[in-house]
Amino acid sequence: MRIRVYKTNIVQTLIIKAMKATKPVVRTLGEICEDIRKDWQKMHFGAIPYFQAMKSLNSVTDTYGMDSGKIIVLYFLSNASTWKGETAKRIKLELKEMCK
Repeated sequence: MRIRVYKTNIVQTLIIKAMKATKPVVRTLGEICEDIRKDWQKMHFGAIPYFQAMKSLNSVTDTYGMDSGKIIVLYFLSNASTWKGETAKRIKLELKEMCK
């Protein structure tokens, strides 16, 4: 009986470790901005101030002046409609998920 409990605990521990290993890593807004800068060469003038603010933030819970990081990201997304392509779709989705 004790051996079964012991084996079960080992299996549970291994499953928990595997789940932690596959946990998605949330990137900082600054890291995301590096990818945006690489892909979006001619950024829309309306997105630039929000992009610059995002570079200094770690997450949407941070603040920039009197604005929340979430508001900064949402305003950036509303001004990033001219940014197209696979990278744009992926990063926009990542930013939207962060704002949920």
